[in-house]
Amino acid sequence: MNLEKFVKSTLAEDIGRGDLYALVEEAVDAEAYVFAKCDGVMAGQVYVNVLANLEDLEIEWLKNDGDKFVKGDVLLNVKSNSHKVLKTERTLLNMLLHASSIATLTNKYLEIIKPYDVKLLDTRKTRPQLRVFEKYATRCAGAVNHRMGLDDSLMIKDTHLKTIKDLKSYIKKARMQIPFTTKIEVEAETFEIAKEAFEAGADVVMCDNMTPEQIKEIVEFRNKNYAHIILEASGNISLETIESYAKTGVDAISSGALIHQANWIDLSMKLK
Repeated sequence: MNLEKFVKSTLAEDIGRGDLYALVEEAVDAEAYVFAKCDGVMAGQVYVNVLANLEDLEIEWLKNDGDKFVKGDVLLNVKSNSHKVLKTERTLLNMLLHASSIATLTNKYLEIIKPYDVKLLDTRKTRPQLRVFEKYATRCAGAVNHRMGLDDSLMIKDTHLKTIKDLKSYIKKARMQIPFTTKIEVEAETFEIAKEAFEAGADVVMCDNMTPEQIKEIVEFRNKNYAHIILEASGNISLETIESYAKTGVDAISSGALIHQANWIDLSMKLK
């Protein structure tokens, strides 16, 4: 879903057959501002700009995507007539709240692993129809998007492995079918599966649901024998555990928690 279609649909969901407030009085000039009632990281600017263009809102941004803010900061000022400002208030806030909440949690993970040479990735664990929006929010904070869908890269998960008799042969066939530049990633839950994936010619090996100690062993083996292959850690990643995984020497850490564990922060709009 493109941005304009998404924003139109989001606004229509709230308006229904029309804003009843606007039936009572004529519109007057109105100015409002959105401010933070807690600390956080800004995301959602791109979507609010689309809303502003659709509804003739004049936006002055005081914070931009990726900027940190503290309680009391004003994020933006908005001018238009009272009908438009109040009609779009909840849609504007919901988009900012949802995106900024994800960006805020993502930033907490990134702060912990800042000393290490490792990328933080999101996953496909997103709400239906919100994948682009939610992955945009993680990127605003500094994370890197994992694949957007099944067509981005060939990821052979444990469930796929149950159907594959010979991984090396499968990957060889896959190279002839998928685009030349497409990566192949294999999910491994044990050292033995990881070794098989290395030998089969995977581009990326995901160490899934392993302990940091188990992953260290795989990292050492990779460094000695298959230095060109990327290692990713996933599973059981939390704010409490992510540093232990960053210390293993993997190239990337993926976590669905960036999105599905993000609690909404507190933003509010007031009329001047």
